[in-house]
Amino acid sequence: MKIYLYITRQLITPFIYSNLTLIMIFLLQFLIRFADRIIGKGLEFFIIVKLIAYNMAWMIALIVPMSILVAILMTFGSLSQNNETIALKSAGASLYKLAIPVLVFAFLIFYLLVEFNNKVYPDANYNARILIQSINAKKPTLALTPGVFLQEINNVAILAKSVDAKTNEMKNITMFDYNDPLVTNIIIAEKGKIYFSSDQQKLIIELESGELHESNNIDNTKYRKMNFEKNKIYLPGEQFSFQQIESSIRGERELGAEQLKEIIDSLKQVAASYEENQKKQFAKYFLTKYTLTVANQNLSKAALYFRSLDHIRISKSIIQNYQDQMNYLERLEKEYEVEYHKKYSIPFACIVFVLIGVPLGVMIRKGGFGPAATTSLIFFVIYWAFLIAGEKLAEREFTSPFLGMWAANIFLGILGIYMFSKAAKETPYIDITPVKRFLSKKLKLFYEEENEN
Repeated sequence: MKIYLYITRQLITPFIYSNLTLIMIFLLQFLIRFADRIIGKGLEFFIIVKLIAYNMAWMIALIVPMSILVAILMTFGSLSQNNETIALKSAGASLYKLAIPVLVFAFLIFYLLVEFNNKVYPDANYNARILIQSINAKKPTLALTPGVFLQEINNVAILAKSVDAKTNEMKNITMFDYNDPLVTNIIIAEKGKIYFSSDQQKLIIELESGELHESNNIDNTKYRKMNFEKNKIYLPGEQFSFQQIESSIRGERELGAEQLKEIIDSLKQVAASYEENQKKQFAKYFLTKYTLTVANQNLSKAALYFRSLDHIRISKSIIQNYQDQMNYLERLEKEYEVEYHKKYSIPFACIVFVLIGVPLGVMIRKGGFGPAATTSLIFFVIYWAFLIAGEKLAEREFTSPFLGMWAANIFLGILGIYMFSKAAKETPYIDITPVKRFLSKKLKLFYEEENEN
């Protein structure tokens, strides 16, 4: 029991460290990818934090299995480097026993990750999508440039010859107001400032020492001029403020396993009903064709031919329509089934990586993060290549969704069992003795022939 507790304690610290390191790498990549959508939007800091928090859900779903492998390699690499595995084996503890606490830990993480994928991950994906759509719909913050008309405000154009970038205070202002189609207002002011109301719903323009020139667009003889010391103009500011988009529609990655299963079952029922209707249409087609032939014996051959041809075209169109709908439902069903199996196959990688990580850790005999991460990268690439290829093949109906999503676990699981059994027996993974014998025999014959010549 003390050995199990010792190995578990050795495992937890590298697991936490690798999780934090990989999260930082994924976060940096995410911020670089979404920087152009965030910068210049004038978003509140809390909105950006929410966006990052929601997107961390898919990062955690991917990072945790990866961290399991890195942590195991670091733990057993360190034990092997310090010759602790030799001491433990000499005390009667086999590699199978040493792997028990790691396997228990992996099963615990597997269970927690399944719960996370079904209860937290879907809602986080949904909220992240809605938030990104809301950010994309938000117009940039007002940007005042000296000597350039600001035309981001509906029906209003503002020109200022000098602008303080920090306070948005303007001097020598000319403003055109086209909100009233019958009247054009031109406002000239010595100075002023522009800002949003506290609730971000109004755009306020404060002007000082100016003139208002009002001209009638229908009657050119009507003109009005008014001087003012101070003038405050209120304009709608909703177009610049952040507003959360509402949506009740969820994609397959925004649903839990139970919801996905319900949708899959309903799609199968609808497809079965379409297939039944298609069979009825086939039967109706042949029956009606026979009826037309019997009931219209008095018609000319030409009239009977054209009537039958119309019936064939209509029936063919209906049958093809049912077939198109069934094909669409089948493709949709595959997409939902792929996501359903993914909820469990990716967490199950935690257990598969135990079978690979323990023998590899004993073999590399190094407990640092660098060697562990480098070795893990090879298996990560293999795993994700299998996963991505399986997803594409399943969606295109070249293979079943189950096989597409579980192929990586099956392949690496078999490889892990083989490596584990070899490491437990302390035999090389690949026996190259026959190859050595063959090469030495050939070399010996070659040297004998050379000496004879």
